[in-house]
Amino acid sequence: MSETPVSTPNPAPRPQGAYVTAVAEPLRAGDVLLTSAGMTPREDGRLVVTGLVGRDLDVAQARGAAALAARNAVAAVTAGDAGRVRRWLRMTVYVACADGFTDLSAVADGASEVLDALGLGRPARSAIGVRALPGGAPVEVELTAIAAPNVEDE
Repeated sequence: MSETPVSTPNPAPRPQGAYVTAVAEPLRAGDVLLTSAGMTPREDGRLVVTGLVGRDLDVAQARGAAALAARNAVAAVTAGDAGRVRRWLRMTVYVACADGFTDLSAVADGASEVLDALGLGRPARSAIGVRALPGGAPVEVELTAIAAPNVEDE
């Protein structure tokens, strides 16, 4: 029986937008994993942008909606703990889009820009095209972060 030679792994692919391809974050005692539910572009609980990207909204409008949804995800993840987040780990951006629309990464970059402005590094990210989202939202953002231990809890 012959052995298969071990090959050198391929280099990581370059990001196709404002994200990193992988995140490695050492865990420390007391670290807290924070994750949001899917957040849509809402203000005061009201969906303010609806429609399919590539049919009802152009990329610029969808990027703005993604930014608003990302701000909502950040608010959910950091509620009461804004100073504790030490690293964005992962973001998933769902884009409700017309058939044939493929510029998903450009839409998701609107959400990435929100995290860039807050610092703490870029997360790994997926941009996924879907047929529909709740309430007719054009985008939905999920966010995962890691928070430092709360010194008061120790």
